[in-house]
Amino acid sequence: MRIWLNKHFGFSKGEFNGLVLLIVIIVLLKATPLAYNYYRPVEKDDANLLASIRKITITNQESFYYTRDRIENSINKPSSKLFKFDPNTIDVGGWQALGLSPKQAQSIVNYRNKGGKFYKPQDLQRMYTISPEMYKKLLPYVAIENLNQPFTKRDFQYEKKEYVKKALLIVEINQADSAGLDQIKGIGPAFATRILKYRERIGGFYKKEQLMEVYGLDSVKYDEIKDQVSINPSAIRVININTADFDTLKSSPYLSFKQINAIIQFRKQHGNYNDLVDLKKVAILTPQIIEKLSPYLLF
Repeated sequence: MRIWLNKHFGFSKGEFNGLVLLIVIIVLLKATPLAYNYYRPVEKDDANLLASIRKITITNQESFYYTRDRIENSINKPSSKLFKFDPNTIDVGGWQALGLSPKQAQSIVNYRNKGGKFYKPQDLQRMYTISPEMYKKLLPYVAIENLNQPFTKRDFQYEKKEYVKKALLIVEINQADSAGLDQIKGIGPAFATRILKYRERIGGFYKKEQLMEVYGLDSVKYDEIKDQVSINPSAIRVININTADFDTLKSSPYLSFKQINAIIQFRKQHGNYNDLVDLKKVAILTPQIIEKLSPYLLF
């Protein structure tokens, strides 16, 4: 480094040594405060110092509030004079005469103006502006008017109206559309749609009890609507049993595919059916099924 300085700046050996010493002194001066702060012992505060400060603060605050309250009371609070009063009618001046401050008196009057009412002397306790000590002083002087007056019972006369029960609407279910079925009390749009689909499938209803064959329409619902429906048997769609094919007969909910095949095969083997007696010869058909089919068959 000295050679480089001599080459560029012309430093002698003594000047170079002096420069190095100066740099060392500067570094030591800069590092001394940092080292002192690092190794200096930490001074601990007195454990009771914070508590003492808080105690002094609280004492000063209490002294301030106490002095302020005394000044306000001496200025605003008039000399009290106890007398008989009705808390429902006494005004602001009356409350102040009893020993309340203007702010306390106005608060009670505002409560009354908003619909509040004192029904018994003990209701004064509900007013947060009245201290327990003031309540004890005022209680013997409370005189509420009409306190013991009994409630006057009024005789109310109700006009009795006679309602005439409307006659139920009778709907013919073999020709009614969905709007007509919806007029039946207890039948909504869902049941109306189901009744129409089942009516189309069987060819019409020949008795009211068939309504209980509609999905979801149980005996309770049937008892509710049975007096509101009528049946027109002439509107039933009949089937010629001697010409009907498989597709025609399969729409009937009373016949299974096996029974339909038996009817057609018997007809092919023995000729046309003349009446229900011939139909009973088909072994697979029970008397109950034949009874249900009979209103829809034409021979």
